[in-house]
Amino acid sequence: MIQDRSIFIKNIYYMIAYALLLPEQSGFEDIAKENFDNIHNLFAAILSNGLDRQLKQGLYREYVPKTESLATMRGKIDIAGTVRNRLQRKRLASCEYDELSENNLFNRIIKTTALLLIKCPDLDKKYAASLKRELMFFGGIDDMDPAKIPWQAVRCQRNNSTYRLLLGVCRLTLEGMLPTTDRGSHRLAAFVKEPHLSRLYEKFILEFYRRECPQLSASPSYIKWALDMGSDVRDLPQMKSDVTLTDRKTGNILIIDAKYYSRTMQEYYDSLTVRSGNLYQIFTYVKNKQEALKPASPTVSGMLLYAQTDDSAPLNNDYLMSGNKISVRTLNLNREFSEIAGQLKALARGHFGESCVE
Repeated sequence: MIQDRSIFIKNIYYMIAYALLLPEQSGFEDIAKENFDNIHNLFAAILSNGLDRQLKQGLYREYVPKTESLATMRGKIDIAGTVRNRLQRKRLASCEYDELSENNLFNRIIKTTALLLIKCPDLDKKYAASLKRELMFFGGIDDMDPAKIPWQAVRCQRNNSTYRLLLGVCRLTLEGMLPTTDRGSHRLAAFVKEPHLSRLYEKFILEFYRRECPQLSASPSYIKWALDMGSDVRDLPQMKSDVTLTDRKTGNILIIDAKYYSRTMQEYYDSLTVRSGNLYQIFTYVKNKQEALKPASPTVSGMLLYAQTDDSAPLNNDYLMSGNKISVRTLNLNREFSEIAGQLKALARGHFGESCVE
């Protein structure tokens, strides 16, 4: 159970800030100064600030396919539509063409998210008013069924890179907070579902180390299976770390598996233990990575970094397993963010020394 919900919600903001590379200017710094008592206010504040910035630049427009019956030809003829017009004695050609429009998937997702947030009964009036004011510029944009958004089709490129933050917040809001309903209506829950917080937590850890520890190379990395000659790898699962930290000078490696659960430990015969599957996984990552480096000398260590979200005791354990160090740590998310940042930097220093953090 989170002891201070306002602190925890504020830290979700910081996780979003790192994970989505939230700009630190033009109003976003004001969000960090506010206290949020519910998650709706936080998401509305970020979305409103982002929309305000975007409207000053102009809404993104792209060519969208359109079919329309016209008196003059445009684009290419839609034969079936034109035949229907003739049967109805209409002297119109059905034309298919592309039109540069603001009514595209990106803006429709934003409008859908804003409308749902406005309907939340616990949303503060100031955030609702801001979103309503900004939605005045979305008059020609349709909303959509949030459960049918094709997120796989959402790709930000150079010409719409400013939408990355907006769409990231929209996805976390809609996918993380939207329960299904029998009647087809939608409403936002008062919490973010665990799988979505888990992905946010993983991305936050990665981007934090990228930004704050320049002496380390931080990336998610694929780890090859150390198989004997002739072994077939096709049926084996892929191994991909959440975060791999590599010392740019020594080449030493720390593989981090970031884990977010509502309950950190597993219960086994009335006692609490580290989750066995997590331990097997990080051990497998470390041993296969170490084998791949031979005969080079860099060492490989592993760490399970749990988000401490309940009242369980913090974990601070180190184990030497077949020559490699495996650590189990907790990161307390119910602290001021400066303390959280200090914990993460201390973990890096403990493995790589003082020089890894400026």
